[in-house]
Amino acid sequence: MDDLKQIISKNLIELRKRKKYTQLDVADMLQYSDKAISKWEKGDSLPDVETLYKLCNIYGVTLDYLTHEGTYEEKKEFIKNDSNKKNKLIIAMLFIMACWAVLIVTFTILISGYDYNYWILLVWGVPLTGLVLLGFNSIWGKKKYIIYLNSFAIWTALTAIYFQIFFSTGNFNMWYVFLVGVPLQIAAVLWSQIK
Repeated sequence: MDDLKQIISKNLIELRKRKKYTQLDVADMLQYSDKAISKWEKGDSLPDVETLYKLCNIYGVTLDYLTHEGTYEEKKEFIKNDSNKKNKLIIAMLFIMACWAVLIVTFTILISGYDYNYWILLVWGVPLTGLVLLGFNSIWGKKKYIIYLNSFAIWTALTAIYFQIFFSTGNFNMWYVFLVGVPLQIAAVLWSQIK
Protein backbone atom coordinates (compact mmCIF):
# COMPACT_ATOMS: atom_id res chain seq x y z
CA MET A 1 0.00 0.00 0.00
CA ASP A 2 2.90 2.36 0.74
CA ASP A 3 4.20 1.84 -2.80
CA LEU A 4 0.80 2.81 -4.21
CA LYS A 5 0.75 5.95 -2.04
CA GLN A 6 4.17 6.94 -3.36
CA ILE A 7 3.17 6.30 -6.99
CA ILE A 8 -0.02 8.36 -6.63
CA SER A 9 1.79 11.16 -4.79
CA LYS A 10 4.51 11.34 -7.47
CA ASN A 11 1.87 11.41 -10.23
CA LEU A 12 -0.17 14.10 -8.44
CA ILE A 13 2.89 16.32 -8.15
CA GLU A 14 3.83 15.79 -11.81
CA LEU A 15 0.29 16.52 -13.05
CA ARG A 16 -0.11 19.61 -10.87
CA LYS A 17 3.19 21.04 -12.08
CA ARG A 18 2.38 20.17 -15.70
CA LYS A 19 -0.84 22.22 -15.40
CA LYS A 20 1.10 25.00 -13.59
CA TYR A 21 -1.24 24.87 -10.60
CA THR A 22 -0.21 25.61 -7.06
CA GLN A 23 -1.36 23.41 -4.21
CA LEU A 24 -3.71 26.24 -3.24
CA ASP A 25 -5.23 26.27 -6.76
CA VAL A 26 -5.99 22.55 -6.52
CA ALA A 27 -7.31 22.96 -2.98
CA ASP A 28 -9.71 25.68 -4.16
CA MET A 29 -10.96 23.52 -7.02
CA LEU A 30 -11.62 20.60 -4.69
CA GLN A 31 -12.78 22.68 -1.69
CA TYR A 32 -10.02 21.20 0.47
CA SER A 33 -7.19 22.83 2.39
CA ASP A 34 -3.77 23.16 0.80
CA LYS A 35 -2.47 21.08 3.74
CA ALA A 36 -4.53 18.13 2.51
CA ILE A 37 -3.06 18.49 -0.97
CA SER A 38 0.41 18.62 0.56
CA LYS A 39 -0.23 15.39 2.52
CA TRP A 40 -1.41 13.62 -0.63
CA GLU A 41 1.65 14.77 -2.55
CA LYS A 42 4.02 13.69 0.25
CA GLY A 43 2.36 10.27 0.35
CA ASP A 44 1.29 10.73 3.98
CA SER A 45 -2.33 9.98 3.09
CA LEU A 46 -4.53 9.19 0.12
CA PRO A 47 -7.65 11.06 -0.96
CA ASP A 48 -10.90 9.10 -1.07
CA VAL A 49 -12.05 7.59 -4.37
CA GLU A 50 -14.47 10.44 -5.13
CA THR A 51 -11.69 13.00 -4.68
CA LEU A 52 -9.32 10.92 -6.84
CA TYR A 53 -12.00 10.97 -9.53
CA LYS A 54 -12.25 14.78 -9.26
CA LEU A 55 -8.46 15.05 -9.47
CA CYS A 56 -8.50 12.91 -12.61
CA ASN A 57 -11.05 15.30 -14.17
CA ILE A 58 -8.99 18.34 -13.21
CA TYR A 59 -5.84 16.88 -14.74
CA GLY A 60 -7.53 15.19 -17.73
CA VAL A 61 -6.35 11.66 -16.93
CA THR A 62 -7.91 8.36 -15.93
CA LEU A 63 -7.53 6.73 -12.53
CA ASP A 64 -5.12 4.26 -14.14
CA TYR A 65 -2.75 7.15 -14.80
CA LEU A 66 -2.52 7.91 -11.08
CA THR A 67 -1.87 4.30 -10.10
CA HIS A 68 0.80 3.47 -12.69
CA GLU A 69 4.47 4.35 -12.70
CA GLY A 70 6.11 6.00 -15.69
CA THR A 71 6.43 9.33 -17.40
CA TYR A 72 3.62 11.34 -18.92
CA GLU A 73 4.65 10.20 -22.39
CA GLU A 74 4.76 6.54 -21.34
CA LYS A 75 1.19 6.71 -20.01
CA LYS A 76 -0.47 8.34 -23.05
CA GLU A 77 -3.24 5.73 -23.13
CA PHE A 78 -4.43 6.98 -19.72
CA ILE A 79 -4.75 10.61 -20.82
CA LYS A 80 -8.26 11.80 -21.67
CA ASN A 81 -8.94 13.34 -25.05
CA ASP A 82 -8.90 17.15 -24.83
CA SER A 83 -11.21 17.66 -27.83
CA ASN A 84 -14.19 18.36 -25.54
CA LYS A 85 -12.51 21.52 -24.25
CA LYS A 86 -11.72 22.60 -27.80
CA ASN A 87 -15.32 21.96 -28.88
CA LYS A 88 -16.65 24.12 -26.03
CA LEU A 89 -14.38 26.97 -27.09
CA ILE A 90 -15.51 26.63 -30.71
CA ILE A 91 -19.19 26.68 -29.65
CA ALA A 92 -18.64 29.85 -27.60
CA MET A 93 -16.81 31.54 -30.50
CA LEU A 94 -19.55 30.51 -32.99
CA PHE A 95 -22.18 32.03 -30.69
CA ILE A 96 -20.20 35.28 -30.48
CA MET A 97 -19.77 35.38 -34.26
CA ALA A 98 -23.54 34.85 -34.69
CA CYS A 99 -24.21 37.81 -32.37
CA TRP A 100 -21.81 39.99 -34.35
CA ALA A 101 -23.35 38.87 -37.65
CA VAL A 102 -26.81 39.92 -36.42
CA LEU A 103 -25.44 43.29 -35.25
CA ILE A 104 -23.66 43.94 -38.55
CA VAL A 105 -26.68 42.93 -40.67
CA THR A 106 -28.93 45.17 -38.53
CA PHE A 107 -26.44 48.01 -38.82
CA THR A 108 -26.23 47.60 -42.60
CA ILE A 109 -30.01 47.61 -43.01
CA LEU A 110 -30.51 50.64 -40.78
CA ILE A 111 -27.67 52.72 -42.20
CA SER A 112 -28.86 52.24 -45.78
CA GLY A 113 -32.23 53.88 -45.16
CA TYR A 114 -31.72 56.47 -42.44
CA ASP A 115 -29.44 59.34 -41.59
CA TYR A 116 -28.66 58.42 -37.98
CA ASN A 117 -25.45 57.24 -36.30
CA TYR A 118 -26.36 53.56 -36.09
CA TRP A 119 -22.71 52.61 -35.66
CA ILE A 120 -23.49 52.70 -31.92
CA LEU A 121 -24.97 49.21 -32.46
CA LEU A 122 -21.45 47.98 -33.15
CA VAL A 123 -20.22 49.58 -29.92
CA TRP A 124 -22.85 47.57 -28.03
CA GLY A 125 -21.38 44.43 -29.60
CA VAL A 126 -18.34 44.68 -27.33
CA PRO A 127 -20.20 44.38 -23.98
CA LEU A 128 -22.46 41.78 -25.59
CA THR A 129 -19.34 39.76 -26.38
CA GLY A 130 -18.26 40.11 -22.73
CA LEU A 131 -21.65 38.90 -21.49
CA VAL A 132 -21.62 35.90 -23.83
CA LEU A 133 -18.10 34.96 -22.70
CA LEU A 134 -19.17 35.38 -19.08
CA GLY A 135 -22.15 33.10 -19.65
CA PHE A 136 -20.11 30.38 -21.32
CA ASN A 137 -17.39 30.66 -18.68
CA SER A 138 -20.02 30.24 -15.95
CA ILE A 139 -21.15 27.00 -17.59
CA TRP A 140 -17.88 25.49 -18.79
CA GLY A 141 -14.98 27.67 -17.72
CA LYS A 142 -12.78 28.25 -14.73
CA LYS A 143 -13.96 30.35 -11.83
CA LYS A 144 -10.74 32.36 -11.77
CA TYR A 145 -11.68 34.08 -15.08
CA ILE A 146 -15.07 35.34 -13.88
CA ILE A 147 -13.63 38.48 -12.27
CA TYR A 148 -11.89 39.49 -15.51
CA LEU A 149 -14.95 38.81 -17.65
CA ASN A 150 -17.23 40.66 -15.19
CA SER A 151 -14.90 43.66 -15.26
CA PHE A 152 -14.77 43.60 -19.06
CA ALA A 153 -18.57 43.45 -19.32
CA ILE A 154 -19.09 46.23 -16.75
CA TRP A 155 -16.67 48.76 -18.20
CA THR A 156 -17.49 48.14 -21.86
CA ALA A 157 -21.23 48.42 -21.10
CA LEU A 158 -20.64 51.73 -19.31
CA THR A 159 -18.58 52.95 -22.25
CA ALA A 160 -21.37 51.99 -24.65
CA ILE A 161 -23.91 53.81 -22.42
CA TYR A 162 -21.66 56.86 -22.43
CA PHE A 163 -21.43 56.90 -26.23
CA GLN A 164 -25.16 56.26 -26.55
CA ILE A 165 -25.98 59.25 -24.32
CA PHE A 166 -23.33 61.46 -25.92
CA PHE A 167 -24.51 60.88 -29.48
CA SER A 168 -28.19 61.13 -28.51
CA THR A 169 -27.92 64.36 -26.53
CA GLY A 170 -24.60 65.84 -27.61
CA ASN A 171 -23.73 66.23 -23.92
CA PHE A 172 -20.05 65.43 -23.58
CA ASN A 173 -20.13 66.00 -19.83
CA MET A 174 -21.56 62.58 -18.95
CA TRP A 175 -18.37 61.18 -17.40
CA TYR A 176 -20.23 60.46 -14.14
CA VAL A 177 -21.83 57.46 -15.88
CA PHE A 178 -18.54 55.73 -15.12
CA LEU A 179 -19.02 56.28 -11.37
CA VAL A 180 -21.64 53.52 -11.49
CA GLY A 181 -18.78 51.19 -12.39
CA VAL A 182 -17.09 51.59 -9.02
CA PRO A 183 -19.74 49.81 -6.89
CA LEU A 184 -20.34 47.34 -9.73
CA GLN A 185 -16.62 46.51 -9.84
CA ILE A 186 -16.49 46.10 -6.05
CA ALA A 187 -19.55 43.84 -6.24
CA ALA A 188 -17.87 41.79 -9.00
CA VAL A 189 -14.75 41.33 -6.87
CA LEU A 190 -16.81 40.31 -3.84
CA TRP A 191 -18.92 37.96 -5.95
CA SER A 192 -15.80 36.23 -7.25
CA GLN A 193 -14.70 35.53 -3.64
CA ILE A 194 -17.82 33.48 -2.82
CA LYS A 195 -16.87 29.81 -2.51
